[in-house]
Amino acid sequence: MQYNISTYGSKYPEISRIFFNLISVSIIAALLLGISSCAPTHRPISPYTYPQYSSKATQRPYMVDGHIYYPLPRAQGFIQTGYASWYGGRFHGRKTADGERYNMYAYTAAHKTLPMNTIVRVTNLENHRHTIVRINDRGPFVKNRIIDLSYAAARSLGIVKTGTALVRLTVLGRAKRIDGKIIYARHPDFQTGDFFVQLGAFNSLNRAVRFKHYIETRYRQYTRITRVIMDGETLYRVQIFAAHNYQKAQEFKHELENQGFQGAFVVAR
Repeated sequence: MQYNISTYGSKYPEISRIFFNLISVSIIAALLLGISSCAPTHRPISPYTYPQYSSKATQRPYMVDGHIYYPLPRAQGFIQTGYASWYGGRFHGRKTADGERYNMYAYTAAHKTLPMNTIVRVTNLENHRHTIVRINDRGPFVKNRIIDLSYAAARSLGIVKTGTALVRLTVLGRAKRIDGKIIYARHPDFQTGDFFVQLGAFNSLNRAVRFKHYIETRYRQYTRITRVIMDGETLYRVQIFAAHNYQKAQEFKHELENQGFQGAFVVAR
């Protein structure tokens, strides 16, 4: 037997209302099921295919716990040694300093001063594993730690259980979007050259000159002031010559750290 819905509904309005409600619920449930089936699964992905977000605001000096950090305008030749840590589920889905959502399964990391979208090779000096990450966040703001890795990156380096490890950071290049794809322009691999150790950055030239004079008097070594403009603000960076070899430059940096210059890092001309 077949029924005409409009006629049937007019004779039995209550049954008709229930019938249409059941149809509406079924349609909504089907739509929700379809949406959930399209949700992406969490899995490690390459830094070269992850969406790029770039904001000039991330290049401005910022303050955390009373300390002012000055992001580097360029990272070419940057090499750093120190302890890495990692952050995971508690931050998954939250916004990073660059504005994108943190994905603990992507190969990304947080650094205090490297420009956003810098591509970095991280080498675990304790087991000699290495991985490549893209900088998209700021941190870690814990003493003696230089980089905060995503869960995926930490797992590939074998430091999830230990929590931290001694690592070396080597900047490889900068990520860019070309024809819808994320690639990076590779920097030269610096092992020899003119290496300096940056000891401070000032927004006052007079302060930078006084600090430079103090460093030259104390170490009797060539010290320079480099000027850079970031977001309309002029900064004067004081750097002391370290060596023509990266390893010796790192050793000199460690000496300076032991003498109280915390936060010093090696740069190449």
